[in-house]
Amino acid sequence: MTRIIAGRAGGQRLRSVPGSATRPTTDRVKESLFGRLDAWGMCEDARVLDLFAGSGALGLEAASRGAAVVTLVEKASAAVAVCRENARALAASCPEAKITTVHSAVAGYLGRAPFHRWDLVLADPPYPLENAELTRLLSLLVGRLGPGGVVVVERSVRTGEPDWPRGLRRFERSDHGETVLWYLEADEEPRNDSGPEE
Repeated sequence: MTRIIAGRAGGQRLRSVPGSATRPTTDRVKESLFGRLDAWGMCEDARVLDLFAGSGALGLEAASRGAAVVTLVEKASAAVAVCRENARALAASCPEAKITTVHSAVAGYLGRAPFHRWDLVLADPPYPLENAELTRLLSLLVGRLGPGGVVVVERSVRTGEPDWPRGLRRFERSDHGETVLWYLEADEEPRNDSGPEE
């Protein structure tokens, strides 16, 4: 079992995805990640997108810390069920947060999702995912960050730094044993889009 570290639902247990296919983020890494995000004021009233959500632990941590909208995107059916169960369990502590679970591959979701700008994107792809494929997926986020928006990518230190897509730039990294967190921000003006913002 993992847990919510802090915020309105601090200490609440979350169900883990059964089996070994999903690699949960450790509490130590989450504490470092959200310590930085809180210092930057990234969670309160934020629109948060949790890609490769697994159990939903990262997105739900953001909800506990005041995020207004959290979208959990996960393609594995077993993980989607766990995301939905964890989101329901969090609802009593965070009734003001709108939490949605989307059963979809990341590329498919980003390719068809209604246009809006995210304040915070959390991406914890499977370690075997090739860096070239990660770059392609991240390119789908270009122009979709709100002002001051941040993308955080969790990877193994062994995979090396990816080539970031044009339109995103890395501004910080944080190492935690076998895990590295890459922090990205927009490197160009957001695109104009006539579609509705939600």
